[in-house]
Amino acid sequence: MNRQWFPRRLFAAFFMVGTLLAGGFDAWADEANVFVYHRFGDDRHPSTNVSLEVFRGQLELLRDGDYSVLALGEVVRRLRAGRSLPTRTVVITIDDAYDSFGTGGLPLLREFGYPATLFVNTDSVGRPGYLDWDDLRRMRDAGIEIGNHSAAHAHMAAPAAKEDRSAWRERMRDDLVRAQQALTAQLGDEPRLFAYPYGEFSRDLIELVRELGFHAAAAQHSGVVSSHSDLFALPRFPMGGPFATVEGFGDKMRMKALPVILTEPDDPILEGENPPRLTLQIDPQGAADLSQLNFFVRGRAQSDVVFDQENPGVVRVRADEPLNARRTSYTLTAPGKTGGWHWYSFLWIRPDVPE
Repeated sequence: MNRQWFPRRLFAAFFMVGTLLAGGFDAWADEANVFVYHRFGDDRHPSTNVSLEVFRGQLELLRDGDYSVLALGEVVRRLRAGRSLPTRTVVITIDDAYDSFGTGGLPLLREFGYPATLFVNTDSVGRPGYLDWDDLRRMRDAGIEIGNHSAAHAHMAAPAAKEDRSAWRERMRDDLVRAQQALTAQLGDEPRLFAYPYGEFSRDLIELVRELGFHAAAAQHSGVVSSHSDLFALPRFPMGGPFATVEGFGDKMRMKALPVILTEPDDPILEGENPPRLTLQIDPQGAADLSQLNFFVRGRAQSDVVFDQENPGVVRVRADEPLNARRTSYTLTAPGKTGGWHWYSFLWIRPDVPE
């Protein structure tokens, strides 16, 4: 179920009716833990790099834990069709098509026999440090799924300063179409998956991506993909810098989705009050123990958490301090009623803050 905008007065009423009809959302909440990588064995860029030793250790965890590793497109096809996912599903995605994927990441994936999805920003293909079209054709032939990551890899979520919305929309359309045309001409197939540059998206951008015929789009805020995720704002756990460890990967591959059904607002673009307030409808009949809900911003526990006593599962959260970074996530976690942990993140974007 894709999250959509609902007026506040309908917020709880819609969820309660849906829960009665569906018999609780956990019954159909197939899940996949999706990870995003950028560079492999490239110490020059530590914030986006994973060492080859660590990546091997992560793949060993998947093998030893008997996980099912699927391409993102297969997960999307199953979710769109209402088909089940394996109990322990993991997806490996790679953004930007740096050449270190070909020299470091891909050989390890082949060794373990795992698929992956590679998102390509086409203007960079063949430039120093990036894969070229021959590399990409060999990867396609070897079974690597290739998706669209834009042409210019620009910030896409909102108009630039002094740019009107119609001009912004036409500029974004031109970029996406240009990338699609290059990928189709060079690789033969038109991609149906998109990944937002920098993980930044907005409802207006989602509308355009859908209009252009994509089946799903991936962001970069942390979380677990489930059957009630928005297919055009799929969360992925970043694997770079301090997050790229074997232990951290193990914790996140076992994470479950916190079953958030609706949010208000549902657009990441921060407008109005700062710090912003976020209202969430979480399935109270799900597997998470909401009485022990935690709320974090940039790793720090926050105090402003309000439970709606009249509407079970409705929670309102707000950061203790204004959000000053370009991208900030509100992260909520809760222990499972029978063990494990559940995770959800909501991304806020301030387009006025430079990268």
